[in-house]
Amino acid sequence: MSFKILIEDALRELKNIGGIEASAVVTRDGLLVASDISSSVDAETFAAMSASMVGAAETAMSEVKGGDPTRVIVEGGRLKMVSVGAGPAALLVVLADNVVPLGLVLLKMGDTARKISGLVELVR
Repeated sequence: MSFKILIEDALRELKNIGGIEASAVVTRDGLLVASDISSSVDAETFAAMSASMVGAAETAMSEVKGGDPTRVIVEGGRLKMVSVGAGPAALLVVLADNVVPLGLVLLKMGDTARKISGLVELVR
């Protein structure tokens, strides 16, 4: 089974918790690795902007000597976007409905990020 298919399987499993509208694995420089995103979202732009937000958060935390950010959360009127590291080279980004408890999203994202990190390390 290919690397991309394994990543896509992990993203589909994440979506099974309900309320997850989209997810993607993105390189830290903004390239899309794999996604489970509807056609109404431009996956490439989503990937690039997600990585940019994490990069900006890292810069801001560095300036205030706050340490490395473990996650970036953006809450909108209908959705929340959460980005977490999936190893040193990748990010896991999720769009979740605001009614889904954040703790559940973070718990499942942690499991998925560890799985993805292991897969990424295998192909390095």
